[in-house]
This record gives sequence, structure tokens and C-alpha cells, in this order.
Amino acid sequence: MTKNTATEEDQSKVKERRARGEFVRGVSRFRHTIGDPEFPPEPGRYHLFVALNCPWCHRVTLAWAVLGLQDSITMDVAFPNRTDEADPAGANLWEFTPHRIATLTGAVLPECTLETGTGERLRLAKEIYQREGSDEQSVPILYDKIADRIVNNESAEIIRMLDQHAKALGSDIASGRRAHLYPDDATLRQDIHDLNETIYTTINNGAYKAGFSSDQTIYEAAFDAYFDTLEKLENRLSDGRSFLTGAQFTEADLRLFPTLYRHDPVYYVRMKLNGARILDYPYLWRWLCRVFLLDGVADAGSLIHCRQGYFGRSWNGVVPLGPQRPMRYPEAYRHPELGLFTDAEPL
Repeated sequence: MTKNTATEEDQSKVKERRARGEFVRGVSRFRHTIGDPEFPPEPGRYHLFVALNCPWCHRVTLAWAVLGLQDSITMDVAFPNRTDEADPAGANLWEFTPHRIATLTGAVLPECTLETGTGERLRLAKEIYQREGSDEQSVPILYDKIADRIVNNESAEIIRMLDQHAKALGSDIASGRRAHLYPDDATLRQDIHDLNETIYTTINNGAYKAGFSSDQTIYEAAFDAYFDTLEKLENRLSDGRSFLTGAQFTEADLRLFPTLYRHDPVYYVRMKLNGARILDYPYLWRWLCRVFLLDGVADAGSLIHCRQGYFGRSWNGVVPLGPQRPMRYPEAYRHPELGLFTDAEPL
């Protein structure tokens, strides 16, 4: 698999930085690859464990959907809120519990499932790791049902390997209906790599550095970098291109989408990223709507899960509804004309 470097935060002096109030994301430790001798690319062999509110999982479900792997790679979906202090296993654990009631809807969430990948009906993602002697507990997890082992839990690497082995895994990509997310063209690959680096640092992880850091200076630096990058991406799209690298939807678009999908209805408030809405950037808004309308994309995520997951453990348990004007989200993503173009600018 081609090396994918935009996968993790700088890990130097982590304890000191966290003590200062900086959010520093940890490093995933399962880094095997489909295509290794013990993990051959075969339809029906692999399974995904995800949470639809998690943007890192959203990358993976997007790749799974746009590459057409829904029928050949099975998937389980965790409840968007993790366990609390009253749980006998402890707090802050991903749980596969389709019967749990969401405070946002007052009902179960139909996307949530029991754990079906290991054959043991485990309740917690943590238990999947414990079977292999690991204390990790994160999702996404790419799992080999034949070898009964975790393959990988780094989202950037999972989407790359799903793309690289799409045909062998059961995608109809050879039919021409779909295109690879990481094409062979060297110039295009370099463009994707450069975009990935910037988007990961300032947008994907930048949102968390703004929202979860407790130091005002660190928060403001992340805030500024986030909106500076949005301005650059807005300018990049203003030349009429459909996607970030041109006419083709690529891995760079896929990695940007989960954060911008969440920005207006969730991150604007939860991550304190209230400098602007994506709706205020006409070219980015049109891009966001264009991606949302691609085959499979709308079904690969859930704003109900996002709102429930990000706000459901607030002190009073109340989940903000998010913007209602000019239209509720995600329905707004079906309307690129809502972007703030002047009358003189054609749609």
C-alpha cells in the first residue's frame, strides 16, 4: 500500500502539551494491510466497526459507500454516545446496543446494530481489542472475519486500502460506474497528498484542537488556521472546478467532507468554530452539496448521530437542533443555490 503520511498528530512532548491544555490525538496501533499474505483481498472476508458520529469513521463509511462495497464488506454501528460512569465496564466506551434510546429522538436509532463481526456478540469495542491483548478502544476497526483478527484501526490507511483493492474486495469499479479515490497519475497523487496534509492538520484534527483544547491561545491558533484553510479552499474552488483536484472526486474530497458536513449544525457550536458557516462560502457550499449528492454519500453518515454523540452528554442531556433557516440540515445539502452568490453570479 502506498504510504499515507497524513494520519496522525505530532507526538513529541505529548504529556507536556496535554498538561498545557492542548488536544493531542493518539496514534492507532493496528497497522496491518489488506494485501499482506495473512490478509488477502476477498469479498465477504472483512468487517467494519464504526460510529456514525465519529468523523474518522465517516471517512471509512464514505469510502465503503462510494466504492460500492456495501454488499461485500459487512458493518456494525455503535451507539453515538459512549458509556457513562454507571456502566459496570466503565465510562467513555463505544457500545453496540441497538436498543438504547437517543435523547434527541426519544427512540432507538435504526442504524445501530449488535456486534456481529466476531461471532461472539460482544457489547463493547474495547472487548474486540482485548481479544488480541490490546487496551485500545477506538473505532473505526477493520476486522478479518476469517482470520478472526483486527487488521487496521487507522482510518486514513483503511480508506486507501479499500480503494487500492476495491475490485478484488467486490466493487464494480471495473465497470466504469465508479472511479478510484487515489488514481495512478503521479501529479494528481502529489496534489492529493498536499491537500491531505493541510486538511488533516488544520481542518480534520484542527476542529478538535479548537474544540477540545483548554488553553485560550492554543484554541485561537487552531481557530485561525481552520478558517484560513477554508478561505484557501474557497479560492481553490472558485475557478469552476467540481472537486478539489479538478473534475474527479478523490480521496482529498472524501477526507474533507466529514468535517464540513458537521460544521454548520455541530462544530459551529460544539467546537467553538463560530467564525463563519460553510453556507457563507459559496464555492465550498456548492462543493459540499455536490459531494452530498454523490451516490451513497447521504446514507454513509447521519447528522442525528452527530448531534446525539457530540451533545448527548452535556450537563442537562439536551441536544441542540442546529440551524433551521433557510432550511434544516441535512436537507440543506441538497440545495447548492442557498450559497451566498450575488444575483450576477450564475448557479
